[in-house]
Amino acid sequence: MRIVLVGPPGAGKGTQAAFLAKNLSIPHISTGDLFRSNINQQTELGKLAKSYMDAGNLVPDEVTIGMARDRMEQPDAENGFLLDGFPRNVSQAEALDQALKADGVELDAVLDLEVPEDEVVKRIAGRRICRRDSSHVFHVAYSPAKKEGVCDACGGELYQRDDDSEETVRRRLEVYHTQTEPIIDYYRAQGLVVTISALGKVDEVTRRAMDALEREDGESSEGDASA
Repeated sequence: MRIVLVGPPGAGKGTQAAFLAKNLSIPHISTGDLFRSNINQQTELGKLAKSYMDAGNLVPDEVTIGMARDRMEQPDAENGFLLDGFPRNVSQAEALDQALKADGVELDAVLDLEVPEDEVVKRIAGRRICRRDSSHVFHVAYSPAKKEGVCDACGGELYQRDDDSEETVRRRLEVYHTQTEPIIDYYRAQGLVVTISALGKVDEVTRRAMDALEREDGESSEGDASA
């Protein structure tokens, strides 16, 4: 299957993308990984992206799209892929459609992870990270430290990152609503959107997503057969 994963910050896209890609035996293609890989390998697109980033500017859509297209054309993506973090806006979605059409393929589904805004704020703003080891992460509600403000693992001080503050999270949600959320309507008009609740345990959400995608795949196959 060829899938685009969308959802607000805090919806658990990265976690679900990894599980879903493994279950479906397709590569997980994330924007962050694309940038890191191209920059580390010093590809032409990577050098171009870095020049914009070093200057403090946004990387143009055409550069991001070029990286995504190169990755989707790799042998391991021949039978499908899961895109995470791309497309981020309608213009990127349109460019993706054009690129796939040129390759004679199309998307099978756009999986929309739905989470109430207050829950997003609670999830992100409640995170606390160890200053000694950033891999030690706690949550004031879901996985609190035994002693407030102190890391269970090493005794280091726990703190809240600046970009995890409620004010910052709400600004990130505004950007999502303005720039990324419109692609859901764009894809809904094509009959591709599958919306599921991202509330609950990780494995519950994964199963919910797999069931929804399997139904979508079955309906698509029936449609192809009847056509």
